[in-house]
Amino acid sequence: MSETGKIIQELRIKSGFTQKSLAEVLHVTDKAISKWERGINLPDASLYKPLCDIFNITMDELMA
Repeated sequence: MSETGKIIQELRIKSGFTQKSLAEVLHVTDKAISKWERGINLPDASLYKPLCDIFNITMDELMA
């Protein structure tokens, strides 16, 4: 699991999102969310700001 994937997973769970519900908000598949969290892929760069907005964090916190 990548650090970014681990952060996404922790924030998703803390915020009460399922993989499916987060995927719906971001207009991606739940399989994409799963791959991010497992470190197989990273989110497209265009999704970093929406992720930060959803979780109310900075880009630095997401990329820590």
